[in-house]
Amino acid sequence: MTTGNAGAVSIKQVAAQAGVSPGTVSNVLNRPYKVAAGTRSRVEEVIAELGFVRHGSASTLRAGHSRTIGLSVIDIGNPFFTDVAAGVEDMASTLGYAVILGNSSGDRRKEERNLRVFAEQRVRGLLITPSDEDPGRLDALRARGISVVLVDHPAHRPDQCSVAVNDLAGGRLAAGHLLDGGAARLAYVTGPLTIRQCLDRRRGAEQALAAAGLDPARALEVVEMPAMNAKAGQLAAELLLSGGGPPAAVFCANDLLALGLLRGLLQAGVRVPGDVALIGYDDIDFAAASAVSLSSVRQPTYKLGRIATELLLDECDNPETHAHQQVMFQPELIVRESTRP
Repeated sequence: MTTGNAGAVSIKQVAAQAGVSPGTVSNVLNRPYKVAAGTRSRVEEVIAELGFVRHGSASTLRAGHSRTIGLSVIDIGNPFFTDVAAGVEDMASTLGYAVILGNSSGDRRKEERNLRVFAEQRVRGLLITPSDEDPGRLDALRARGISVVLVDHPAHRPDQCSVAVNDLAGGRLAAGHLLDGGAARLAYVTGPLTIRQCLDRRRGAEQALAAAGLDPARALEVVEMPAMNAKAGQLAAELLLSGGGPPAAVFCANDLLALGLLRGLLQAGVRVPGDVALIGYDDIDFAAASAVSLSSVRQPTYKLGRIATELLLDECDNPETHAHQQVMFQPELIVRESTRP
């Protein structure tokens, strides 16, 4: 009696037909970037012709890990994270890996459940935008041999890779632009200030106010919302208008808040930018396409995902030579109709 698939194609058969060694076939499957393009193409053609399928569970048992990486984000509904994920997936695919996505919704307990699943699936490494500043659960993963890279979050230790954008500088850019337009008092509409990005963007705005000779405690009205979506932005518009009249300028912690706020202001008959100058953050695709095109602070989202994945897989595949890096990108001011006089 036989077991398994008697007609299964082996790596040796693929190698023989492609005229290469079994090791080269293995590299095409596991480390394609190490194989010359012509050779890789020839092997892939033979794999397709013969119908070879790698036994994933067996290779995972041998290696102790799979050809997958985990990606944990705070809000996959936010186009910012969708663009980051696209960069991650493209680079991971190029390097022969698949991506497992986990959405924490900013909830630490949900994030911990996702991390347990990643560990059970023997992911090779983890890319994560953490829900809080506690590194303990990430250290536990690293102790199990799972490499970790922080995404959209700076690392504060030399043995940790990270890829982030300077949110202090972004907050200064946004508030400085509104001040340059003549505003002397700003509102900052934000998600929970327990989120590092929200807090840093507020601090950047306060720095811009102080540099202009204004007292941030008096010149900045902070409107903290429980979420960072368009619905929360529209509710924030109602809150601002209920206070006796909108401020001359509003800085939102992301574009979804800004787009919701824009909708709420326009529905109430408030002109943007005639009555209120408005700027968002992230420069998602919808920012340029809104009824009044939205000024924003651009982040290199797709590039964040690609660079983070490169760092992670270099740490996984080359632990002896890998050098930890803390990559910090600078944001860019994008001016559109919502802040033009």
